[in-house]
Amino acid sequence: MISISDLDFHFGSRALYDKASLHIKPKDKIGLIGLNGTGKSTLLRVLVGEYKPDGGSISMSKDVSLGFLNQDLLSYDTHESILIVAMQAFAEALNIQKRIDEILLEFENNYTDDLIEKLADAQERFEALGGYTMQAQAEEILEGLGFSTEELQKPLKSFSGGWRMRVMLAKILLQQPSLLLLDEPTNHLDLPSIKWIENYLAGYEGAVIIVSHDRAFLDRTTNTTVEVLGGKLVPYAGNYSYYLEEKEERNIIQKGAFENQQAQIKQAERFIERFKAKASKAKQAQSRVKALDKLERIEDVAQDAAKINMKFTFKVEPGRHILRMEHVTKKYDQKLIFRDTNVHIERGDKIALIGANGKGKSTLMRLVAGTEAPTNGKHQLGHNVIMSFYAQHQLESLNVDNEILQEMSEAGSKRSDMELRSVLGSFLFTGEDVFKRIKVLSGGEKSRVALAKTLISEANFLLLDEPTNHLDMVSVNILIQALEQYEGTFIVISHDRFFVENVATKIWYIEDFQLKEYPGTYNEYEQWQEDREKAAKKAGLPSPSAPKPLPKEEPKPDLTPAKTPSPDQKKALRELAEVEKKIDEREKELAEYETQLADPKIYDNAAQLKDATLKFEQVKKELAQLNDQWEMLAEV
Repeated sequence: MISISDLDFHFGSRALYDKASLHIKPKDKIGLIGLNGTGKSTLLRVLVGEYKPDGGSISMSKDVSLGFLNQDLLSYDTHESILIVAMQAFAEALNIQKRIDEILLEFENNYTDDLIEKLADAQERFEALGGYTMQAQAEEILEGLGFSTEELQKPLKSFSGGWRMRVMLAKILLQQPSLLLLDEPTNHLDLPSIKWIENYLAGYEGAVIIVSHDRAFLDRTTNTTVEVLGGKLVPYAGNYSYYLEEKEERNIIQKGAFENQQAQIKQAERFIERFKAKASKAKQAQSRVKALDKLERIEDVAQDAAKINMKFTFKVEPGRHILRMEHVTKKYDQKLIFRDTNVHIERGDKIALIGANGKGKSTLMRLVAGTEAPTNGKHQLGHNVIMSFYAQHQLESLNVDNEILQEMSEAGSKRSDMELRSVLGSFLFTGEDVFKRIKVLSGGEKSRVALAKTLISEANFLLLDEPTNHLDMVSVNILIQALEQYEGTFIVISHDRFFVENVATKIWYIEDFQLKEYPGTYNEYEQWQEDREKAAKKAGLPSPSAPKPLPKEEPKPDLTPAKTPSPDQKKALRELAEVEKKIDEREKELAEYETQLADPKIYDNAAQLKDATLKFEQVKKELAQLNDQWEMLAEV
């Protein structure tokens, strides 16, 4: 489908790709991995033509279509509803729909066989493009990505960046390109949406290339892994877990070959040094010099798995009870977030708070931190508890004019520069990197600085809200090691399942407007939830995680005397009931005509097609008039 041959690409004097090659076949599901800065996103932009390569070639079949999800799409802004934005994927079908409407208008004054034929052709093409189901498809994908039915009519402009990105993802999925390019698609998704897209991609007919730092997501969505390493594209015939095993085996072989070659080189060098001045052996020594010059050197295995060799300790030991919150209710105006919920955290708890966005995870963290007060309920922090709260917005609190080392020094831990440099080295800031100013750092680098500051703060209770966002796999692994060595208590919010599985021994989730706890690892929690769902389904009960109706508040007695409807109001109520009955009838008729027009057989009979089309349009107009009439009567 696509062939990349001898690709060269430079940023200034730095070579990102040097004679790199890769073949992409239909239905390939590729995970593109590598350290930050190696050129993963750059390769995607080269494929879509945004960047021009400095050398080599990219050949692509003529019928290949590309869909590219990237962070630049966040800048798209419009007052159109998110449903309309997503349906822009059906550009051709929407244009044909417009043409059909124009032909039907012409019918009123110019009813000819030629026009009927044009209408039949247009409707046949419209049906082939999925025109009669495009809205249903758009609704299904948007709701799968976490939007409620009510939100589909809201303007894109009213949503935050993360939710806008979901709309753009929905639009690209609806286009069904033959090659889907996804750059960090899980950054803006919660766990239910990540699982939904995993299932969607499993059945996707086209090829996919995914850049992601989410190991679990890559394992579930890819069948090939391509590592960007040393300017090359190195393929592995399996998902990310397969890559790790295969790379370990390759490294063992490469390490052995490197050591054998080094032993041979040293032996040759000793021979040369010993006999180069001896006349009888000079010719042999010279021969070995030439052989060494021609030798293709095997490189040693690069160590890209950073290890932390430092303990993140604290001076003050807290009491047994870190925090208690009792009978907490939290509302924003009339919107309920929590009702009568209890929180109990003990020293040494390693807690992961998971679940869908919008359920109140970040609100709960703020309640725990005490930066936000509950509507009702009690909050009691334990004895000697020192808290540190990390969230993405705290990146903005970094002093952009400070150097990294200076920023760490001002964190107040009283550690020496040597100790701070050791911590920064663990977070991939080595050598002169520690003197970089905060202002020149990328989002991921700023995240690492803020995390390092949090961990050296000597707090004995950490609150970490999405700490893995913008971190590559090496950095996530560093954070896992740091939290494994951390002797205090923490709560972490994360959608990265690999991270959660490796750091948490308790799982918190929000259900029925209350905080609930599972006393085990994430994998154990997942199995438990699956068993719950199966048991409920078998018993014919609703899903345990489905929101239950809130207990209704006792209505306040209406002390105002009842008003007798006026004659005009009585008449309007009678008319309203009649209009509602007619609306119901017209909606049923419209559904019947839609079914007829979606049947390909109707296009074989011009008279039947014409009759169904005209009746469909007539019923649609009547329904619009009845809806207008209903709105007027409802206001009386």
